[in-house]
Amino acid sequence: MTEPTPESAPDALDYEDYDALDAILDDLRTRGDEVPQWEFCEGAMAALLCTRRPIEPAEWLTVLLGTGPLPTAPQDEGTHFSNTAQYERFMELWSRRQAEVAASLAAPVDTLEDERSYHPELMDVRGAVAALSEEERADFQDQELPAYAQVWALGFMFVVENWGEEWEPPRDKDTAAWIDEALERIVALTEDDTDKPTVNMHVEDGPPSVSDDRLNAFGAAIWAVYDLHQIGKSLGPRVEPVRKEATPGRNDPCPCGSGKKYKKCHGA
Repeated sequence: MTEPTPESAPDALDYEDYDALDAILDDLRTRGDEVPQWEFCEGAMAALLCTRRPIEPAEWLTVLLGTGPLPTAPQDEGTHFSNTAQYERFMELWSRRQAEVAASLAAPVDTLEDERSYHPELMDVRGAVAALSEEERADFQDQELPAYAQVWALGFMFVVENWGEEWEPPRDKDTAAWIDEALERIVALTEDDTDKPTVNMHVEDGPPSVSDDRLNAFGAAIWAVYDLHQIGKSLGPRVEPVRKEATPGRNDPCPCGSGKKYKKCHGA
């Protein structure tokens, strides 16, 4: 699967496209309550683009969304798209976003302020709730709201955990340490943001909901994705060593079953 260049990437998804993705996932969730939110899928997508070999949809759909062997075939237990049109719409949106992310990760950027850089589609849930009226906030008072970028990071690490063979450290110790450090920066975002909030990422001038340390950790995690993407493409698919069958000793019986010694039969 060839990644697109920035010039060949399709148009970016707009709000209506993301609304369509959310609607499809909401519908899937009526048949499988473990279907994740889009932000989780966004993190998973980034990780799938960093694996050493391409992970095809037939493989990740069953793990990420819990669909059966045929995404549109009803399952006795599990998730399925309501019809072929819904499945094709989801894959069309996924492919467009994947191409957009792949182009961003392949672009030579020096700063995250560059419009070509990778910007995950995230929501500051705490900021959104904090911006509600007091009466509306009461509906969320007993809910544990995720920290900024926490769900995205959990989605990324979900792929790392489920395709562990793709993330096994290579023999080169420097590269292995590089991978480990990059993953640690993403794992840091899976933790809660317990520092003093200073900014609202949902609405400008809204009640603070995200700390400065969290924003710095988020920036470090994005650069970590760039590092992992570069390493994955440099290493390429893992190659299994060719194992040669043991050759019989010259005086051993020939494996062909002739009853002769190997040196007087096939070893001659």
